[in-house]
Amino acid sequence: MKKTLAALIFIAQAATVCIASETDKETREDIARHRAMAAAHEAAAKCLESGKKEDVCNKELQAACKGLAIGKFCGMKHEH
Repeated sequence: MKKTLAALIFIAQAATVCIASETDKETREDIARHRAMAAAHEAAAKCLESGKKEDVCNKELQAACKGLAIGKFCGMKHEH
């Protein structure tokens, strides 16, 4: 009985570690995506500051965010 209980505890702990490491991996990937989107938005802001037209900057933003976020504005749209 003690061996069975010890085995079950070991399995439960191993499963917890596997779940935690998978969550950590997903979290790290999510953080990387957020940083990439933030960098793309910062580049779009600098593009606009440089005097380029909004259409040009939006195209650059779309190219930088391809595959990162939902929508053509890199997951972020606001009023103009």
